[in-house]
Amino acid sequence: MKIFIIILFFLFTSHSEDFSSDSLIKRVENKYNRFAKNRFIALNELLKKLEKENISTKLEKVNDFFNNVGYGDDKKVYGVDDYWATPYEFLARDKGDCEDYVIGKYFALKYLGVPTSKMFLSYVRVDGAKDAHMVLTYFDTPSSEPLVLDSIRRIIFPASKRTDLKPIYNFNPNVLDKGGKTAAHKKWDELLKRIQENKI
Repeated sequence: MKIFIIILFFLFTSHSEDFSSDSLIKRVENKYNRFAKNRFIALNELLKKLEKENISTKLEKVNDFFNNVGYGDDKKVYGVDDYWATPYEFLARDKGDCEDYVIGKYFALKYLGVPTSKMFLSYVRVDGAKDAHMVLTYFDTPSSEPLVLDSIRRIIFPASKRTDLKPIYNFNPNVLDKGGKTAAHKKWDELLKRIQENKI
């Protein structure tokens, strides 16, 4: 009986599918190259290792992984001014801007079981920068000081330690205003559609 319970626990707490499927990885290799394929395999392996780790380790390791992707301006990478790439598009091209780092981290952490209600796509102003910047913020509780997962400063800090950032707007995909959609909501809907289509 005890063995049966252990088996059931394993089945219901383990992922039956990888973050990136074998068929997706094959398409990535065919369209791009083996280096792109290897990035997807590395992410799958990392996420498997992190499944049973604590939240701090999950945040740190996922943050580190995506911060190793190179920066690329949307206009140069996609030919448009403001494009929110899926994690697949971001990894396949090995380039992206601040939103793409945040989106990649968000979906990888969601896959690991981190509640999406605790993660916010946060627009901020960086001291000395003209354009707005996006970071991923993690709130352990609604009243907790958030942790900042950033692509500029790679170590995770509590928000109070990031005096170089001025908050502008927090966006949580779980809390959408049904009365009317902001530009961020529209971008998110377009992103979800491309994820469902496995766009690379």
